[in-house]
Amino acid sequence: MNKFTAIVLAAGSGKRMGQEVPKQYMNLGGMPLMAHCLKTFQESQITQIVLVVAPGDIDKCRKEIIEKYHIDKCVAIVEGGEERYNSVYAGLQAINDGYVLIHDCARAFVSIDIIHRCMSAVALYESCVVGMPSKDTIKVTDSKRKVLDTPDRSNVWVVQTPQCFEYNLVRSAYDKIIPKADKTITDDAMIVELATDHDVHMIEGAYTNIKVTTPEDVAFGEAILKTRG
Repeated sequence: MNKFTAIVLAAGSGKRMGQEVPKQYMNLGGMPLMAHCLKTFQESQITQIVLVVAPGDIDKCRKEIIEKYHIDKCVAIVEGGEERYNSVYAGLQAINDGYVLIHDCARAFVSIDIIHRCMSAVALYESCVVGMPSKDTIKVTDSKRKVLDTPDRSNVWVVQTPQCFEYNLVRSAYDKIIPKADKTITDDAMIVELATDHDVHMIEGAYTNIKVTTPEDVAFGEAILKTRG
């Protein structure tokens, strides 16, 4: 039987939220943002969860999140690094096989349906990312904001998480890229694209699979929770 590990990233500082409490601990609908995210993975068919937290937060997360909300599938809590890819790499080092679904904790409204479609797709393609077709026309500019190109909107996707890979594929890609400390890397698919010749497939997520980054996102998140009851 294939093993599916969710690596949940909760090591960010949440500076853009403008609050003293990091956004992963922010209360939303009666629970911390992180708990909403982890409970969805707990209730899915995922085999296990590895939680990546900010340095010094392991005990806090174990007591206030994992134990309090009965996240029994969490097999490890590890400290993240300076950049997102450092945190992902820490999560990858906590496991050694199977398939991985790398997910940003700030996307707390991921659904079980998305998770299960990710599991099916990664078993088929070995490399896939969740996203949605862009609703807007996209302009590509130079550093002075001069428009260089207007790509065909039908081929433009807004990328979300989970981003899903066969373990050895993504681990070997990270092993190659991490020593370069390239801060222009913004997601896991980019690392696989740079370090391997393996195709990355897009699979449809949901427009409600938002990333809570600003106060405006909190209001949207509360509306999503009310819709779900």
